Amino acid sequence: MNKAYVIWPLVGLLVFGAFYLNFNRTYSEKVKTEEVRRLKEKRDRAIQEQEQRRKAIVAANDAQAKRIAEREAKDKKEEEDRLARAALIDRRNRAFDDVNKRLRPQLERLRNDAGEIKDQIAKIEQEKKEYSDEEVFLRSYVRKAEANLQTYNNLLDQLAAAEKARADAAAKAKRGSS
Repeated sequence: MNKAYVIWPLVGLLVFGAFYLNFNRTYSEKVKTEEVRRLKEKRDRAIQEQEQRRKAIVAANDAQAKRIAEREAKDKKEEEDRLARAALIDRRNRAFDDVNKRLRPQLERLRNDAGEIKDQIAKIEQEKKEYSDEEVFLRSYVRKAEANLQTYNNLLDQLAAAEKARADAAAKAKRGSS
């Protein structure tokens, strides 16, 4: 039993030693390769960040140049608009003066003529209304007259038929009494 206490720990120590030696050999290499990889990644990241900064600076310079060009174009356009607006205001004022000097009397004359024409149109419309009312009256009068004529013709036909019937009855009575 005493041997088991010594042998088993010794076997465990030998197995552990074998694993430890194997691990120790590859561990230092792994640590070195990991350190090299980490440094390489750090260097690559630094290079990439430096490249990104350079691109950002170039983009910022381009954007600034673009903003300056846009501002200059905007200022130029505003100046052109201001000059065009001033020219339009000047044209408007000259046209207003022309209207007041030359065209205002003509406008007043045309307005007066328009008023007279409106009065004439109103008179013509009134006459047209009177004529159409008269036409309606005459049409209804003619219809009534034709209806009366028809009634009188019917009465005359009835009277003629009654007269004929009375004459026939008298002739028959004369024949019957003879």
